[in-house]
Amino acid sequence: MAKTGAQRYFDARAKRSPEYSRALDEARHRIAATDGLIRALEQRRLELGLSKAELARRAGMRPEVVRRLLSSASANPTLSTFIALASALSIELVVADYAPVTEGPSAASRTRRRTA
Repeated sequence: MAKTGAQRYFDARAKRSPEYSRALDEARHRIAATDGLIRALEQRRLELGLSKAELARRAGMRPEVVRRLLSSASANPTLSTFIALASALSIELVVADYAPVTEGPSAASRTRRRTA
């Protein structure tokens, strides 16, 4: 897949600045971790045969919140949102040491981003 203009810009800037490079790597790690959690929640929802609306009901959330989280590129969930959804799906969230993400992005991150 060809790099976007933004990706080329970030990479070029990271080559010029070790500090920027570290910050970029950290941001990419956070995004990958969030995508991994979203992927796990979506996979479990599908395994259980739940609709997004039913998951929202079980988690005590509005359906549009769950739909946006599981299908939007601009999702920015809070930890409490992840905990509520994981609980509704009988998933235990565990804090662990960093492990590189080897899978591709979640469906949400493949969605075209909107700009203002």
